[in-house]
Amino acid sequence: MLGLVLDRMPPSSPERDVDFQGFAERLRRSPPGTTVTSAGKRALRAFGVATAAVRPLPDFLIIGSKRGGTTSVHAYLQGHPAVLSLFPSAQKIKGTYFFDENWYRGERWYRSHFPTSASRSIARRRLGVTPRSGEASPYYLFHPLAAERAASLFPSARIVVLLRDPVERAYSHYKERRANDTEALSFAEAIDAEEWRIAGEEERIISEPGYISIPHRHQTYLAQGRYATPIRRWMTAFPHGQVLVRPAEALYQDTQSTYDAICDHLGLPHHRLVDPHVHEAHPSDALGAVMRRRLRAMVADDIAQLEAYLGTSMGWPAT
Repeated sequence: MLGLVLDRMPPSSPERDVDFQGFAERLRRSPPGTTVTSAGKRALRAFGVATAAVRPLPDFLIIGSKRGGTTSVHAYLQGHPAVLSLFPSAQKIKGTYFFDENWYRGERWYRSHFPTSASRSIARRRLGVTPRSGEASPYYLFHPLAAERAASLFPSARIVVLLRDPVERAYSHYKERRANDTEALSFAEAIDAEEWRIAGEEERIISEPGYISIPHRHQTYLAQGRYATPIRRWMTAFPHGQVLVRPAEALYQDTQSTYDAICDHLGLPHHRLVDPHVHEAHPSDALGAVMRRRLRAMVADDIAQLEAYLGTSMGWPAT
C-alpha cells in the first residue's frame, strides 16, 4: 500500500507527507522493537531522503548545554503554532545529532527530517506568519566539529544556547548516567577519573571525523560545563547576532520571559505557554557542600573567561 501511495503522488505533493504522517502514527501505536516497526521507520526515513530536495534546511538549532534546559525549550517551541515538527511528527523527534555523530549520513539524510516547502507554504497561509523549523541536539555545543559543520551547511541559522551553572550541570549529568546504569563510579570518583577517561578523545574526533567517542559525550561531567571554548567556537562560526546565550536558571525562574526572548530571536510572535513545567528533571539528594566547593574552585577561571567574552554575568554563585 505504501508503495502505491508513492507511485501515485508527485514528489513535492504535501499530501504525501500527510499520508506518511498517518502511517507514522500507526507505527507509533504498534509494539516497539518489532520487525514491522523497524521496517516502517526505515521506510519513513527513506521517503524523507527521497524527497530531500523539497525539504529546506532548518531555521534554528538549540545546541545545549546538556542537562541545561534543551528538552524544555524544545517542548515549549513545539507548542508554538508557528513551529513545525520534524518529520514524521508522530515520532516526536527532538534532534538528529547530525553535526556531531551522524555527519557521515550526508545532507539528504539531514534534510529528510524537516518539513517540505509545500508544508511550510500551507502553514504560512493558515497562520499569516512565516513558520520555523529546527532541532535540539545538546551535544552540538561541546562537539569540536559541530559548529564548523553547521556553519558550512547553513550559515544563516539562528542558534539558541542555554548554559546551566556548571556545578549543577555536572551533578545532573552524572545522575542521568547513574539512572541509565552507564556509570559505575561515585560522583567524586568520576570527577577524579574524567581527565584520563577523555585524554586524547577530542584530538581523535578532530583527526578521525567519523569517530564517535562515548567518553567524550557521556563522561565529561565537568568538561561540558567549561563553556568558554565551545561558546567562542560557535560565535566564531556564526555572527554574534545569530547566537542567543541565556543562563538556564533564567528559564527556570521566569520561563515565559525567557521563552519570549527565544521567540524574538527566532522571529516568532510571542505565545503564551500552556505548560511551563521543566522537562527531564530528575530530583535527588543535593550535592554535598565539600564537593560543591571543590567543583566551584575547579570551574571558577572558566566562568570568568566566559563572562568576559560575553560581557555579562551569568549569575552563578561563586561558592
